[in-house]
Amino acid sequence: MKDETRLVHARADKAFRRTVNPPIEHASPVLLENRTQLYRGDPTYARMGLGVHRELETALGEIENAAFTRLTTNGLQACSLAIGSLVEAGDHVLVADNAYGPTPRFCSRRLQRMGVSSTRFAPTIGAGIADLITPNTKLIVLESPGSLTFDIMDTPAIAGAAKASGVLTMMDNTWGAGLLHKPLDLGVDVSVQALTKYAVGHADALGGAVMTNRADLYEKITQCSEDWGIALGPDDAYNALRGLRTLPLRLQQHEANGYVLADWLAGRAEVAAILHPGRDDHPEHALWKRDFDGANGLFGFVFHPISDAQLDAFLDALNLFALGFSWGGYESLLIPCDAQLRRLPDDRIHQRAGPLMRLHAGLEHADDLIADLEQAMGAIERG
Repeated sequence: MKDETRLVHARADKAFRRTVNPPIEHASPVLLENRTQLYRGDPTYARMGLGVHRELETALGEIENAAFTRLTTNGLQACSLAIGSLVEAGDHVLVADNAYGPTPRFCSRRLQRMGVSSTRFAPTIGAGIADLITPNTKLIVLESPGSLTFDIMDTPAIAGAAKASGVLTMMDNTWGAGLLHKPLDLGVDVSVQALTKYAVGHADALGGAVMTNRADLYEKITQCSEDWGIALGPDDAYNALRGLRTLPLRLQQHEANGYVLADWLAGRAEVAAILHPGRDDHPEHALWKRDFDGANGLFGFVFHPISDAQLDAFLDALNLFALGFSWGGYESLLIPCDAQLRRLPDDRIHQRAGPLMRLHAGLEHADDLIADLEQAMGAIERG
C-alpha cells in the first residue's frame, strides 16, 4: 500500500474499535492484576506510554519503514537521545555542519562533559567522510537538507563509508517527515524527527521520535530513554497522531505554495539567491531528485546587501508572515538566520551576498502570500 493509505490505517491493535481515533488515557499508575504483572507487565507505569503512544509509534514506523520507534517530548530531545544512547566516554562523533543548531551544541557542550569529542564536517563531503573517521569515531550525525542552508547530502555515500568503517549513522529527518525522505532505506542506522513540525502540523504540540530497524540499537535507545525519564504526554501523542493522518494532503499544499513563492522571489531584484533543493538551480538538485519524493514549504533565500534598518523595515511590514523559530504548521513564517549560523569558515554559505532568510510557506492562498511579500519589499527602499 502507498504511504497515504498506510498512515490512515496504521494501528497498533488490529482488534475492532468503535472509535476511529484511540482514547486518550490520562494516568500515572497502571493498575495490575497480580504480583507477577507488577514487575513484568507491559506497561507497568504510564511513563512507558499507553494505547495512543503505541498507535503513534506504529504510524511513524509505517512511513519511516522502521521496525522500532521511541517517542520523546520534543525534537531536540530526540536528537540528544539518539546521540547520547549510542556513544560513551572516549568516543568521537562527526556532526554535519548544516545540522539544527542545538544538535552540534549538544555534542560540543554536553557530550564533551561526558568525555565524548566531536568534529564538524561540510555537508557536501560525500564519500570523503572516510578521511575524517578516526579509530574512536562511533557516530556520524547527518541532516538533509540543512535546516537553515538547505544543503543536500549524499546520504548513501556517507552511510556506505560509515558501514565500511564500522561507524553508526543518524539523520535528522524532520524536513523529510518520513514521507518525502526515508533515511533508513538509504543505509542510515537511526532516523530522528521533531514531530512538532509537520507531523503535528497545527503549531499546538511538541514531540519527537527516534526510529531504527536494528534491535540492538533500539535496546540502547530504550535504556537511555528510561534512564533519562523521557515520556511524551498522552495529549501531545494524540495531536501528533491526528496530524499524521492528514500529513500527505497538507504536504502537497505546503509544497505547492513553496514552489510558487520560491519562483516569485527568484524574479525579484532584491533577491540574490534561492535555497530550494527542488529547484533546478540548487547545487545538489540531482541528489535531492534521486533520494527524495517531493518537497515541503520550507526553503531559504538570500537578499542582496541591505542595511539592518532595511531588513527591519521589511520584516515589520509583513502582515501574513510571522516571526517564529518553528515551522511545519498551517501558518507562514519568515525569519532572518544570520544570528544562528555557526558554520565552518570555508563553507559556501559564507559566499552569500546579503542576509540569509528562512521561509515556511503555510496553507494560505499563494496569491495572498505573494502580495504580502511584495508590499514588504517596497518597505526595503523606504527603510
